[in-house]
Amino acid sequence: MFSFEVTGCEPGGRARCGVLRTAHGPVRTPAFMPVGTQAAVKGVQTDQLRDGGAEILLANTYHLHLRPGAELIGQLGGLHRFMAWDGPILTDSGGYQVFSLAELNHVTDEGVTFRSHVDGRAVHLTPGSVIAIQNQLGADIIMAFDECPPGDADRARAAGAVERTLRWASECKRLHGREDQALFGIVQGGVYEDLRLACARRLIELDFPGHAVGGLSVGETHEQMVRVLETVVPVLPADRPRYLMGVGTPRDILAAVRSGIDMFDCVLPTRNGRNACAFTSTGTMKLRNEQYRRSDEPLEPLCGCPTCRRYSRAYLRHLFIVREMLGPILLSIHNVWFYQRFMARLRDLIPSGDWTTMLAEFPIAAAPRDAGRGEPVGLKHTKR
Repeated sequence: MFSFEVTGCEPGGRARCGVLRTAHGPVRTPAFMPVGTQAAVKGVQTDQLRDGGAEILLANTYHLHLRPGAELIGQLGGLHRFMAWDGPILTDSGGYQVFSLAELNHVTDEGVTFRSHVDGRAVHLTPGSVIAIQNQLGADIIMAFDECPPGDADRARAAGAVERTLRWASECKRLHGREDQALFGIVQGGVYEDLRLACARRLIELDFPGHAVGGLSVGETHEQMVRVLETVVPVLPADRPRYLMGVGTPRDILAAVRSGIDMFDCVLPTRNGRNACAFTSTGTMKLRNEQYRRSDEPLEPLCGCPTCRRYSRAYLRHLFIVREMLGPILLSIHNVWFYQRFMARLRDLIPSGDWTTMLAEFPIAAAPRDAGRGEPVGLKHTKR
């Protein structure tokens, strides 16, 4: 029920387009997955996501395990029915929360014990429980449990995370039994290229149907991210999809696509939208700024999203100034549509390798990483 086909490649380069086929339909790659952490992309209905071009969504195992519980979701027909989305879904394993909730957890070789951020109770995740939870949720693509070290982790810390990730990946593979779900392994290793290579090669031996690169966009520089990808991606099997977790800005995505990555996710479109920051082809626009108070223009004149078709910059600014909930909703819709438009244009241009046209149409993709930050949004903790 799961397959991947490369349908076009950059001449003389690594970028490629393709098609993921799942039990709930196909996904064109490179693909950007809007993040629905708790079975909802914040402020955006599923039909608006589909209309904007989204073909696959991401949900979070850890958060759904806490509320409402995987058993309940399974009883109600599975995650697709629960969130009214009939397309493909990917669930991450909760490994990122090992990083983002470090102050609330204790890591051992057997698993991770969290103190729930909801009610303080102890929550123990192991490779076995993570697979069981994701089996109950019923996503099309599920992730092996991994340990995600911080971007500034020293070599010993990163090496320890690699060993745990490999041990847990093997256990996840052994315990996973649903043929309608594809289980991906995750390459860890921090910014240490030899650790990344060793992790990737040992994961390949486990014969996963797809591979993710985790532990980026956690504090490293853009240049460090690119070096890791240029080291790891060439050794990953060319006939399997490659997923870069938690990235990111248009600049990061373009660089990763050129390195051969096929799949992305990040909360930036909706998180920036909730904080009055719009993504446009020329850069980010901070709608609280006084310069937009009298502007009757749409966010982007050529954008076909519902926000740009109907509302002015002045009106959107007004919504944020008076704290109307419609403001974050409308800006989140626009940002989700922008990201899908950006990915569609990448797919168009990969077969020709015409990056000059891509950068001319989307100058934002050449902007420094900081330019993708909204106020008060940073990149260090954006993944979920």
